[in-house]
Parts: sequence; structure tokens; C-alpha cells
Amino acid sequence: MNAFQPSRPPLQPIQKRRATPRPKRRLRQRSYQVMAVETTAKIAVNLVISTAAISALIQLLPEHWSQQDKLRAISIDVKQMQERVDKLQAEFSRSFDPRQAKIIMQEQGYRFDPNQRQIVFPKDATVEQAQ
Repeated sequence: MNAFQPSRPPLQPIQKRRATPRPKRRLRQRSYQVMAVETTAKIAVNLVISTAAISALIQLLPEHWSQQDKLRAISIDVKQMQERVDKLQAEFSRSFDPRQAKIIMQEQGYRFDPNQRQIVFPKDATVEQAQ
């Protein structure tokens, strides 16, 4: 048992490789910069779209107001015409009513019912009675 045993080289501490520092800070800073640029671009695009929408509305408002004025004028005309149409329809239906025929003939012409007596006041008679 006294045999030689292979000699082992003395144990030396294994030197750990020095890890190259990962650029975590740079990655974070870069991601923040990318997010900032992206956010700024989004805000700029939204501002451009908002400006375009507001300018379009500003141009459309006077046209809208003039259309509303025209609409009010037309509705007033329609209301007046409706009243006139109602009046004409009533007159038309009255004209073709057989019960009103005699009255209408008396109004439009100077014909009277033979049983009805016409009373005419002479102009001279009223003046003489007053004196």
C-alpha cells in the first residue's frame, strides 16, 4: 500500500472570468429614450389631427349657421302656407256642400230665394228720417 499515488497538482483557485458588465443602464436609458421619442411622435400626430379637425369645424360653423337661418325661414313659410291651405280647403269643401248651395249663390251672385224678400235701404230715406 505504499504505492505511489499520482500526484495531484496543487489546487489553485479557479479564477472566475470577469464578466463584462452588461449594459443594463444603457439598455434602460435607450428604452426610455425610445419610449420618449415614440410618445412625442404620438403627441405630435394627435396635435396635427386635432388642429385639422378644429380648423375644419371653424370653416363649417358659418355654413351651418346660414343653413339653420334658411331652415327657420322655410319653416315659417311652410307654416303660413299650411294656414292658407287649410283656409282654402275649408272654403272648397264649403263650396261643394249641397246644404250651403243657396247661401253661396247669394254670396257670389245677387240671386235670392224666391220666398225671401230683399230689403234695400235708399240713401235718401235714411237721411230724411234722421232730420
